[in-house]
Amino acid sequence: MKKERRLWRMWKVLSLALSVVVRVYWYRILRKPESEKELLWERIGREFRETLFELEGVLIKIGQLLSIRADLLPRGFISQIQDLVDQVPASPWEETKRTLENEWNGPIEEKLSSINPQVVASASIGEVYKGQLMDGTLVAIKVQRPSIQSLVKTDFKTLAIIIWFARYFAPVPKGFIDFKKLYQELKQVIERELDFKKEMETAISFKERFSTMDQVKVPEMFTTLCTDKVLVMEWMDGIRINDIEKINGLQLDRNEISERLVRIFLPQWLEAGIFHADPHSGNVLVKPDGTIILLDFGMVGEISKNDATHFQSLLEAILLKNYSKAVEALASLGFLLPAADHKIIEDLLKEAMSFDIEKLKEMDLLAAKKQMNDLVKSLPIQVPTRFIFLGRSFATIEGLIMTISPEKDMLEIVKPAFMDWLSTSNTNKWRLLLNWLNSQPIFQAVHTLKELVQSPQHLLEQKERHQQNSFYFTLYENQKRQLFYLGLVGLAGVFAGMYVEKDLLWQGGFGLTAVSLTGYLVSSWKQRKRMGR
Repeated sequence: MKKERRLWRMWKVLSLALSVVVRVYWYRILRKPESEKELLWERIGREFRETLFELEGVLIKIGQLLSIRADLLPRGFISQIQDLVDQVPASPWEETKRTLENEWNGPIEEKLSSINPQVVASASIGEVYKGQLMDGTLVAIKVQRPSIQSLVKTDFKTLAIIIWFARYFAPVPKGFIDFKKLYQELKQVIERELDFKKEMETAISFKERFSTMDQVKVPEMFTTLCTDKVLVMEWMDGIRINDIEKINGLQLDRNEISERLVRIFLPQWLEAGIFHADPHSGNVLVKPDGTIILLDFGMVGEISKNDATHFQSLLEAILLKNYSKAVEALASLGFLLPAADHKIIEDLLKEAMSFDIEKLKEMDLLAAKKQMNDLVKSLPIQVPTRFIFLGRSFATIEGLIMTISPEKDMLEIVKPAFMDWLSTSNTNKWRLLLNWLNSQPIFQAVHTLKELVQSPQHLLEQKERHQQNSFYFTLYENQKRQLFYLGLVGLAGVFAGMYVEKDLLWQGGFGLTAVSLTGYLVSSWKQRKRMGR
């Protein structure tokens, strides 16, 4: 990529980021109502989306990853980018051919008897072509875009600047987003997708995992032809799993397909190991006999054995109403930021879990989900990307099932698969059940009495801490806002002095800007220190 193009690309993204900060601050200065702020975030989301489509490349992938961070970003912004389609124009065939020949150290005719130069699918990182091996086997050939490596370097340099700026200047209401961690997770996910060898290994792992299930197919990988930038796999024909008209035409039982889908993904969500993080309808196909085909293993998540252990501890702690242990488990899983006050989280968790389980079916689940998102945003909690992927995987499969079997209740489809999983997994179910029984009211009279005695004092302490934090947060925000104004005045003086060629004016403006910047950084540091108590 030419240097001029790289600089232009960086400028486009950085200028957008700067304009976002200025506009958000301006709305805060004018004390605009929440409804107008939401409309502002919608406009920002549209601009962000348009910029992504204009610049293409890995930025679209970053946009997709940000679109699932409803726990961190405003709803108006998320609404504009949540349906981003990773589909961009194909690269010139000559460039793709050159990549293949470089990766295979010779002409493609030595490896393939034929290849169709028309792309089957084209995304921001790779493009897929249909070809044929020397023995006549049909294959799908995924080739990394020729310019993607240089795009990635440029885009992550730009993103690093934005993240640094956001850490110190972004007007984040709660002041608890770990921007550095968010950047590291974005970078890690995209770097993994860029390594086609890792995708090959993941596909092989999934194929072995489902080798005993006759009605699940994963394409075979031709490892001798796979490289860091090229994947060659078995070609598989099928229809999209949400193409109801074609499924009906094949006279397949849609409820059976839904249940089979649950049986494929339930162990991925509940057991330690890797799971498919992007099971949209283009990656899940159905053959005429009802066999389900899984494709594209570039975006996966991983639940480690430690994660599984901590999850079980979290579940047991909640069932036993041991909220201090639940908070410890959340911290071990990486949900709590360094600024989190464990006692406040414990009290709020206790309050959140004090619902009547019999009323669960009467709850508006969409409203409950919104309330949960709002709760997360108000706390020093940042969901690790691997768990965001887990939730996304579940939500995507849930959406597919609702499309395939709209007349069936979700629980009716999940229950038999879940019960079978319980009967065959290694989960220590009986200990968990006994712990749950011990948590019931008949066994918890002493604990309940103790909680009733201590509850008023805990609530008063919690309220006092919230009031103190709110006061100091507002105090420092006002200081930062005043220093921000002062910095704008200083910058105006710098430009005015340069325009009228008055040294004293631009030098004074520069000094004022430096003082306001220093003051801003000091106030930010004091604010973070106070919020971390």
